[in-house]
Amino acid sequence: MKIVTLIHADEVTPQRWRNGGGWTRELLTWPADTDPWQLRISLATINAPGPFSTFPGVKRVLALVSGAGLLLTVDGHQHRLVPDSAPLHFDGSAVVHAVPLAGASIDLNLMTASGHGELLRAASASAWLSASTQRGLYSSVAGTLHTAAGGAGAPVAVPANSLIWLSQAANLPLHFVPEAAAPTLPAWWLGYSAPV
Repeated sequence: MKIVTLIHADEVTPQRWRNGGGWTRELLTWPADTDPWQLRISLATINAPGPFSTFPGVKRVLALVSGAGLLLTVDGHQHRLVPDSAPLHFDGSAVVHAVPLAGASIDLNLMTASGHGELLRAASASAWLSASTQRGLYSSVAGTLHTAAGGAGAPVAVPANSLIWLSQAANLPLHFVPEAAAPTLPAWWLGYSAPV
């Protein structure tokens, strides 16, 4: 396991969406400092109803990180996301309209222009195994990231509201232990493999 980077979301300057409708904190792109990117991980703040920017040719996965909920209409089909909802997959070219429920919401976005991406909720009771080459964790709460493979790496402290990103992590069991127990762990696994 190799730690590529640890990104504190609060230290990332928010940027306006391409359509001006919200704010985004871009946590990671791969390849780094390259345009166009193949992978993008970001946090979006949605304060008011409005459309999403479109990303033709991009696959998107979205998870609600904070807020009471989010109503998304994707190409005419409604999806209600609440704090314990599974991440929602949709095409970047889709027509998407968002309505935050009972105040602002923040969502975690994983976008891939090529290759294969993963985004799923972490569970503190079990390790995550994946064949994705690059893997990481975004957590709203502080905790510790462990590897279950003996000697593969020391436990790593993960601050609240941070993304930790690893390379050379394919098939490595990863386990996140939060500092405090919660009914639904506000943390998500992310993975990416470039096209072969």
